[in-house]
Amino acid sequence: MLNFIRGIDSIGQKIAEPLTPFLLLFTRLWVAWVFFKSGMVKFSSWDSTLYLFEYEYKVPVIPWQLAAYSGTAAELILPVFLALGLFTRPMALVLFVFNIVAVASYPLLWEKGFYDHQLWGMMILVNVFWGAGLFSLDRLISNEQPKRSLIK
Repeated sequence: MLNFIRGIDSIGQKIAEPLTPFLLLFTRLWVAWVFFKSGMVKFSSWDSTLYLFEYEYKVPVIPWQLAAYSGTAAELILPVFLALGLFTRPMALVLFVFNIVAVASYPLLWEKGFYDHQLWGMMILVNVFWGAGLFSLDRLISNEQPKRSLIK
């Protein structure tokens, strides 16, 4: 019975391995698109954004003005890095923390958008743990680094 289970697992792994780069790309692009769109909405209706940060969002520790500027900047900049697969792990980690702050800062979100943020958080963690994968600038850069020779 144990050999049967190992055999099934081995088949599953052989099927999943070549698809992993596509999963990593998919999660990066999905999350990047969602957060970038949100940043564009904030940027395009800046007066509304300032109002929301002053009266609706309860961002801890920092003043609402700083939260508005830094939050919008994060939603416009971090997704670009994520989509390109550049500095993927650190950018994804920052976006993961940003996602937690967004959920904690907006209590009305819990009723309608909490499950979306959970999904995005899990998708972000995929890239934190496994990186950007084959289809990324991280991979391109790491392959282009010259090999150091021990012989001079």
